[in-house]
Amino acid sequence: MKKNKAIAQNREALKQLLLNKSALKQDIADDCEIVFESFKTLIQSEIDALKSVIEDPRIRLYTDDKGKYEIHVYIGSDVLVFNLHNNVFRLPDNNPLWGTSYFRRDENNGYFGIINVYNFLAESFLKNRTEDIGYLIARVFVNHERHFWVEGKGILGGMFQDPQNLKLSDDIIGIIVQLTFAHALEFDLYIPPFDFYDELTVSHIQYIGDSLKLQTAKRLGFRMKREDI
Repeated sequence: MKKNKAIAQNREALKQLLLNKSALKQDIADDCEIVFESFKTLIQSEIDALKSVIEDPRIRLYTDDKGKYEIHVYIGSDVLVFNLHNNVFRLPDNNPLWGTSYFRRDENNGYFGIINVYNFLAESFLKNRTEDIGYLIARVFVNHERHFWVEGKGILGGMFQDPQNLKLSDDIIGIIVQLTFAHALEFDLYIPPFDFYDELTVSHIQYIGDSLKLQTAKRLGFRMKREDI
């Protein structure tokens, strides 16, 4: 009897986890798909607005919708890849946000869907240079109440840091989109150090000559992972 009672109690606990935590994660994932559609709509709207005031045909301004979870934005010499992660994540226990009243009040507020924004060179995609490197420039975290915060480079990392008082709207999404565009355009291609390519193998030079796929990144030869403007 005691064994059966323990099994029943464990099953009840599992049921509560499934009904509460698993359902919460699914709700966030479903809502983030709606949010991501808003991102795609406002990205296209901003590209159309820029095209209406820029007449130079050499300047790339178009999008490539890759489906439910990704869109590529060609803007000048850059590509921005907006990607919706299909999992939901909990804030780490040591994150200082847990010390704010909003997160102390309800643990469910600490679960987020994530939209990642990567910056690549347009030529990397147009010439299929699969070895080229892109950089993560922003992550947008959205919870079940559409409270959000942004982790990122430059102004992207300092403007939206108060999720208990910030709720995502179309106007805010539009601003985030514009800031990612500006960051990519201001983030210049740097000349690599001379010694970076001072020795090459025969096979490497043949590979370069045949395909022009010399690995390229916007700041090739410089350590980028911890860079902040």
